[in-house]
Parts: sequence; structure tokens; C-alpha cells
Amino acid sequence: MADQQQVDPAQLAELVKGLSDEELQKQVSELGEDEVLRNIFAGMQDAFRPEKAQGVDSTIQYDVDTTGGTKQWTVKIANGTCVTSEGPASDPRLTLKIGLVDFIRLIFGQADGTQLFMSGNLKLQGDMMFAMQMQGFFDRPA
Repeated sequence: MADQQQVDPAQLAELVKGLSDEELQKQVSELGEDEVLRNIFAGMQDAFRPEKAQGVDSTIQYDVDTTGGTKQWTVKIANGTCVTSEGPASDPRLTLKIGLVDFIRLIFGQADGTQLFMSGNLKLQGDMMFAMQMQGFFDRPA
């Protein structure tokens, strides 16, 4: 990656907030969907709040629907750490299936997971109660 510039999550959240879903999809396509996902999942490691996940040893799989197909990512939370990696999880406690634009809005606190679930835009497989609990494991840009 030639561009190692760090983006302030709060500034990025503000930018995302001002875009329609179509504009956001266009911006993500121009930046590269895979690159955007890599940056988001790397940011999740930085936003992890270990004090909120004490005693948790779990793996979460994200199935993010993009124009290039479903991209799978794994988030492993154990021993006060959060490690993300590209690819499917071997035995996830929870799998979340979500479209790319909704995923970005969820990560940046501009969409509510419960509302996305109720509207069918977020599908969960596995431990539903854990899905509610894990929302507090990460800081979100205001």
C-alpha cells in the first residue's frame, strides 16, 4: 500500500453521513471495495475496547455483500485483544450478513443494528444475544 495516510475516523464518519447510499457506493467503488474493507477492519482493531469484552473468547464472521460478490472477514476477540483477518471463520459464534453500504453506516454509527435486522438488511446466524452484547465492544466515531 503506497498510501499510508491515516484518516481521522470522526472526519470520515462526517463525510459518510453527508452522502446518499448511491453516492457512498460510488465513492467506495472508486476507492476500491477491498481496500475500504481492509481499512474498516483494521480500524476495528484500533476501536476495540478490551474492558468491555472481559472474559470474551469468540469469533465473529462478517459476510459483506459487495458489487464484487460476498467478502468474508473474521473478527477474533480473546484475552483482551481483537484481531481481524480476511476470509471465513472456522467456527464463528456469530455470522453477520450485510450489504456494504449498510455495513459502513453501521460501523460509523449511522445505522442501528436492530433496525437493520428488523428490516431484513442485516441477517444473523448464531448467538443473537452476543450480537447485542458486542455492539459495546467498539468505539464508534461520533
